[in-house]
Amino acid sequence: MFQKNMELELLIVDMGVDGTGIGKAEGVAFFVKDAVIGDRVLIKVMKMKKRYGFGKLLKVLEPSPYRVQPLCEFYRQCGGCQIQALDYAQQLKYKEKKVRSNLQRIGGFSIRDNTECEKQGILFHPIIGMEEPFFYRNKAQFPIGTDKNGKIVTGFYAARSHHIIPNRKCCLGVDINEKVLDIVISFMEDYHITAYDESTGKGLLRHVLVRFGFNTKEIMVCLVVNGRRIPHAQKLVERLAELSGMTSITLSVNEKNTNVIMGEEIVRLWGQGCITDTIGDISYQISPLSFFQVNPIQTRKLYETALAYAGLTGTETVWDLYCGIGTISLFLAQRAKHVYGVEIVEAAIADARNNASLNGIENVTFFVGKAEEILPSFYEDSMQESAKEPCPEISEGDIRESAAGEAEICKVEGQPGDMLHPDVIVVDPPRKGCDEKCLETILKMQPERVVYVSCDPATLARDLKYLCEQYYEVREVQPVDMFPQGVHTECVVGIQRKHI
Repeated sequence: MFQKNMELELLIVDMGVDGTGIGKAEGVAFFVKDAVIGDRVLIKVMKMKKRYGFGKLLKVLEPSPYRVQPLCEFYRQCGGCQIQALDYAQQLKYKEKKVRSNLQRIGGFSIRDNTECEKQGILFHPIIGMEEPFFYRNKAQFPIGTDKNGKIVTGFYAARSHHIIPNRKCCLGVDINEKVLDIVISFMEDYHITAYDESTGKGLLRHVLVRFGFNTKEIMVCLVVNGRRIPHAQKLVERLAELSGMTSITLSVNEKNTNVIMGEEIVRLWGQGCITDTIGDISYQISPLSFFQVNPIQTRKLYETALAYAGLTGTETVWDLYCGIGTISLFLAQRAKHVYGVEIVEAAIADARNNASLNGIENVTFFVGKAEEILPSFYEDSMQESAKEPCPEISEGDIRESAAGEAEICKVEGQPGDMLHPDVIVVDPPRKGCDEKCLETILKMQPERVVYVSCDPATLARDLKYLCEQYYEVREVQPVDMFPQGVHTECVVGIQRKHI
């Protein structure tokens, strides 16, 4: 019926999870990149499967009432802003629908909104959007390369490729990015510094990382190099240091033939090894390798929601799993009795401990390891320990009167009973969601509340279904638009233990 290279007219009636437009012809669905809901389009069939096909957008015959003029001329090539041609109000509706759909289809949950009085179903709040949905990113990584004429270029990789689209001004980033790139490229041209070539493994400069503190206005530049030094680096440092707010200039050593951007070794060229920024009342030191949310405006709203759902009064013990550099942990510590954070990246835990010290917060303890290993291991070890005969309580007077070595004192850091049965567990996992062993241990520890911060509604729905088949129920869901113009959606979920 339909064959490759055929041309078809379609009305786009929906959009997929990756922002692709979806239209139907004779009952067959076609996925069309760069088409938005409401468009009538002419497409060329590129690939056919049994029940669906893929089409290339040839022409928008009748634009959707929701179609807008993209701010960036490169948005179709870049792929970083998959839905920039869609009106922002419709972007928010699209993301709300995606979260709802996953909760209903994968999780099997019923949904109610703020206007419905009945108590059945999850309370689903309207998504929290942005007043200015552009220029919100505090971090950008720019690849360095050469064009076919040998000219040094920087910008962003085209979608699903490593071809650089020359563009120093991204409409999601901050103005300082362009100034930094101008200085770096000018320096490379003046001193004949080569750009890295992935195909040969030769050339020096691979990427430029820029971080910007929205509240402190501090700037970090990290140059990723295929080597251990940059010739005439002092000249580059002098030029960059003239920028107001410049705080940290470093090298990231990456001599491996890999797609991983950052190397493991950081060499300080000038200034500090990190920058500082704030979320609410908490200050964070951010190093080149730190994971820190890229949208600080929305991050505060996300964390404030998580804090509200935790329901802390100052007497609670909290576990924060996948804690990173302690961003959520320190937020929670403001109102908790004690917070225990777990993170697999050792450098991130070092940052978390430094951030706790920076803020004078002492009621936090951080562990290095996988959440799916640390939490079950702690629980099993604690259960075995509690099964043993407990040590007798010994007063100070008893200790003074005892001979050395006669009094055995049980010493466990923190409060083991509280750690074993916390009041609240907060999880903020990667896109793949929580490991099942981690979820099993949460069920065994039986916290009163679980707060789930998710960056993927599909794995969120899967994990919620698992928890709610046992002892828990989802009370409310708050989506937050952390990535305007893109398709990813974050949300915070409040989960309560059932009292039977």
